[in-house]
Amino acid sequence: MEFRFTDEQQMIRESAEAFLREQSDPAAVRRAMATEQGFEAALWDELAGGMGWSAMHIPEEFGGLGLGAVELVALMEEMGKRLLCAPFFSSVCLGTTAILCAATNAQKAAILPDIAAGSVRATLGWMGEGRDWSPAGTSLACTRHGDGWRLQGESHYVVDGHTADLLVLAARLPGEGIRVFAVPAGTAGLSREWLPTMDQTRKLSKLSLDGVQLGSDALLGLDQDAAEALQKTLDIATIALAAEQSGVAQQVLEMAVAYTKERHQFGRAIASFQAIKHKAADMMLKAEASRSAAYYAACVADEALRGGAAGAELAQAASLAKASCSETAFFNAGSAIQMYGGVGFTWEYDVHLYFKRARASEAFLGAPAWHRERIAQELGL
Repeated sequence: MEFRFTDEQQMIRESAEAFLREQSDPAAVRRAMATEQGFEAALWDELAGGMGWSAMHIPEEFGGLGLGAVELVALMEEMGKRLLCAPFFSSVCLGTTAILCAATNAQKAAILPDIAAGSVRATLGWMGEGRDWSPAGTSLACTRHGDGWRLQGESHYVVDGHTADLLVLAARLPGEGIRVFAVPAGTAGLSREWLPTMDQTRKLSKLSLDGVQLGSDALLGLDQDAAEALQKTLDIATIALAAEQSGVAQQVLEMAVAYTKERHQFGRAIASFQAIKHKAADMMLKAEASRSAAYYAACVADEALRGGAAGAELAQAASLAKASCSETAFFNAGSAIQMYGGVGFTWEYDVHLYFKRARASEAFLGAPAWHRERIAQELGL
């Protein structure tokens, strides 16, 4: 399979690279990550309203740009290079995708235009405290209550859950599977707690729901098991995260090579040492291979969003991309710190921020071993 970006997709990549180079420089990243909110409102307004990125893969009939997963992946790769601190992954890749996969057309028409405009930020909550990143890990409970619903329990590891305007929550209906709900942030009985984590550039939270009462219209889609729609959402988000990891891997490679050209030892730049060259070559090879996995998975995700035949490979493609990109991002970030001579892990150098993002995103949505086991199960091994 030969993959090439179209002229339009290449233009999106180049405009994203230029915008993020200016707006998400190291100083901006450090300012944003020091806050509990985790992003600057002006930056979100610009990338959502000005650049139109919040509308990226929303169909035109619902106020979006009508693009696909390939364009989404191209953006996420550039965001990974700049460690963008903004609720893009949570709102666009998780929340919006969940609505696209689970909601009826009438619900999409009511919800998506505001998300596309950037005036509403969404996110997805589905996990309990365990380590199962599939729909089987959902522990939030729902029961029918009159003409509506009642939600009880907790949802963990929710990206930007403490600041999102709309929470798309998966809950388990005893004996009947998964249901997905759209819950406004101000709903009575809902409390949100920010959870400080190792990666300060991406904020996680825990949601607690104590007898939350919802109307019948809060249920996205039909009153039937939504596990398949939730899994599709998670696979597409996993591919987007893998693309971000490939961006991290490429950026730390470039940072490390630039540093070794500047640092001199024994009268010459350490970039001329054979051991450094070999390390950089290993990093480049891994970065190229993982990027290919992410691009292939993006093509499969496009098919899945459009109902194409190749969409049947979505689960395997997502797990392949995530396993490959997770290991590459962590390997390259760790190697970069070694090439910096250890000082890369100090606060003054930015490479340690990439290392933390690589380590945190390696675990989020499933570690490489989890995804390899999933592939084996898909293949019946």
